Amino acid sequence: MFIGFDYGTSNCSVARMLDGEPQLLPLENTSHYLPSTLAAPTRESVSEYLFRHYQIQPLDAVGQQLLRRSVAANREEGIDLQAEDLLFGQAALALYLAHPQDLYYVKSPKSFLGAMGLHEVQLSFFEDLVCAMMANIKRRAEQVTQQTIDDAVIGRPINFQGSGGEESNRQAENILRRAANRAGFRQVEFQFEPVAAGLEYEAGLTQEQIVLVVDIGGGTTDCSLLRMGPNWRKKKDRSGSLLAHSGQRVGGNDLDIHLAFRQLMPYFGLGSLLDSGLEMPMKQLWNPVAINDLSAQNDFYAQRNLAELKLLHKEAREPQKLARLLQVYHDTLGYSLVRRAEEAKIALSQQAEFHSTLALATEVLPLTIRYDEMLQALDGPKQQITKLVREALTQGDSVPDVIFMTGGSARSPLLRQAVAEVLPQVPLVSGNDFGSVTAGLARWAEVCFG
Repeated sequence: MFIGFDYGTSNCSVARMLDGEPQLLPLENTSHYLPSTLAAPTRESVSEYLFRHYQIQPLDAVGQQLLRRSVAANREEGIDLQAEDLLFGQAALALYLAHPQDLYYVKSPKSFLGAMGLHEVQLSFFEDLVCAMMANIKRRAEQVTQQTIDDAVIGRPINFQGSGGEESNRQAENILRRAANRAGFRQVEFQFEPVAAGLEYEAGLTQEQIVLVVDIGGGTTDCSLLRMGPNWRKKKDRSGSLLAHSGQRVGGNDLDIHLAFRQLMPYFGLGSLLDSGLEMPMKQLWNPVAINDLSAQNDFYAQRNLAELKLLHKEAREPQKLARLLQVYHDTLGYSLVRRAEEAKIALSQQAEFHSTLALATEVLPLTIRYDEMLQALDGPKQQITKLVREALTQGDSVPDVIFMTGGSARSPLLRQAVAEVLPQVPLVSGNDFGSVTAGLARWAEVCFG
């Protein structure tokens, strides 16, 4: 059996073909979408869990080394790893929100796969992390279908998040392929996510069109300008249909991060002064909420940074704000802050103001964000997305007949308006914002393996 597999930055989903149509499979209770999150007792638990409870072996000497280190570290901590100790999706998020300081939690590991300058052991750990998530999803899907799933088409962005260009893309795709093979997928193919979304749109076309697919996901925005229609359907070689591609690391997570930085981090010292009259270092306020930047997270939560934060607290004119930043450090609250910003973003698509609170260990802070403040905070990411749309149009040297927007962040009125303003005379249509890519990947899997 084969599936389309959207290993997404925000959510994962899979689909099979049934009676000629894609069918998304439930992965968490009745939901077709499993948040791309994992929680474990320790970082080292991931590698040991794969070996102990999935019987998945490392592929090479580096992986073996990582496994030995992980088992030894857990033994030293007195951790006897049980099958239920690794949690995924909403269960992982709920545990993190309840006990952020007591566990290892990761959201959107796809964001890190293209990072350059990583050691072999770090790359091997990311492979284990992705493998654990894929193996979990594969088992859930097989329980639903009561069939063994052997083959998969996995979606990938035009450009993964990373500074290495094609080298970043090769590294990320290699991690995904190795992880998928270890998780039990025999044959693995890749398809660009916007192309996959376009294939789902194409299934309903009765005539040829030039389609601009704008896929705004959690971690990346990808644009593809494609010739689509009945004449292209089911063709495995679609090189002639692809007119242009553009893609960049900017997506829904970036909107949440920018909003958290501009509207929440003033509570923690952004814009405040030191005794010297200098402003608080921007990096110390950006790094904790930059949850899609591995180096930023490592820098902020490093042991050596604690001394720097304590010194800033001592020299701050508003020391209570830096005391809160120290709480962010000790309780690993960056994900919680970005999640609150995401809640505000969603609410402000329907209302003029967002009212809530920020609950810390020592106090509860009132929080109000207005719609115009959100617009100002999100202007940078919005401009990057419209630049990608223009880049695809310039490359393809064609005006599309229609714009097809998809991806979880495509629901944002702010972003829909921004894309529409680039081509005001071209109709803008939507499909299943979360499921179009997955459905298209299943259709492509049928072409590849059917």
